[in-house]
Amino acid sequence: MNELLRRPLISLGLVVLWLVLAGFSIGHLILGVLIAWLATLAMRPLELPLSPIRRWRPFIRLIGVVFVDIIKSNIGVAQVILAGPDSASQRSGFLDLDLELRDPNALALLAIIVTSTPGTAWIDYDPVQNRLLLHVLDLTSPEEWRGIIKGRYERLLRETFE
Repeated sequence: MNELLRRPLISLGLVVLWLVLAGFSIGHLILGVLIAWLATLAMRPLELPLSPIRRWRPFIRLIGVVFVDIIKSNIGVAQVILAGPDSASQRSGFLDLDLELRDPNALALLAIIVTSTPGTAWIDYDPVQNRLLLHVLDLTSPEEWRGIIKGRYERLLRETFE
C-alpha cells in the first residue's frame, strides 16, 4: 500500500481509468486499487535517480526548439505521405549516432524528444558504446540528422544536466 502513496497521481489515474473502462462497482474499485498497486510496484525498478536541472535557460530553449521541430516534422511527414510511395525523394533509413550524453535523465528526455517528433523513432541504445540507433522516415541527408540530434538536442541537454 506504501507504493500507492509514493505515486498518488499515477495510482489515482490508474484506478479512475480502470473504473471508466470497466464500470463502477465495489468489486471493480477493489480490483482497480489492486491493479494500481501492482503497476506502481512494477515501476519501482524503472525509477531513475533524480538529476537536478543545473541550468534552466538551455532547458527552456530546448522546449522551444522541440516545439518548432515537432511542427516542422509534422509538415515534413505530411509531405512525404502526400507524395506517395513512388516518390524518389522518400528515403527512410537507419542512423547510427555516437552520443556524449551519459546522464540517465537526459537520455530519457532525448528518447522522449526523438519519439515524439513525427518521422523519427528511437530503435536501440547501446550503453556500453553510448551509441544510438534511430529510424528516420525521410533520411535524405544523414549528416543533417546528426546535426539536428547532436547540435540541437544533445548540446542543450548536456548544458541543462551536465
